[in-house]
Amino acid sequence: MKILKFTPFLLFFTVLLTSCSTVRVASDYDREANFNSYSSFAFFKPGIDRAEISDLDKKRILRAIEQEMTAKGFTKSENPDLLVSIFTKTNENINVYQNNMMPGWGYGWGWSPWYWGSGYNTVNRTSEGTLYLDLIDADSKELVWQGMGTAALADKVERKQERINEIVAKILEKYPPGSEE
Repeated sequence: MKILKFTPFLLFFTVLLTSCSTVRVASDYDREANFNSYSSFAFFKPGIDRAEISDLDKKRILRAIEQEMTAKGFTKSENPDLLVSIFTKTNENINVYQNNMMPGWGYGWGWSPWYWGSGYNTVNRTSEGTLYLDLIDADSKELVWQGMGTAALADKVERKQERINEIVAKILEKYPPGSEE
């Protein structure tokens, strides 16, 4: 019986934890590309310079990409097979929750039929970022794979690298095409 009392709480807690770390990802690729022929990479400086984020965040993202690419067996090279570029977008979501109390509704704690208050409003702001990773064939200079990840951004500096690592790892789970199946 005790288990039944705690089940709703555990379910709510699990949903809360998983919803906080959600990263939505998608990818697309050139079906003609031979992904088995790629073994080295380098960063595409002109593309990275155009990303409209701070230099510190760029460094964080590049570190995370290098870590994930190395874990996939790629080597960073001066003469690479793939060039890696990034692009970012940010959105601020503003949610307003209104609870206008109507006079005479209910007699619970703090309620009265003579209360004519205006209620209360809650404003919640969240920043959401989208990171695009472009993998470009170094010889043809054509885009062969693109991954995209969208997630809530970390609000504390101490947590930024951890959050960026999580986003990049989720995006690169989809590379090479067919590896996520």
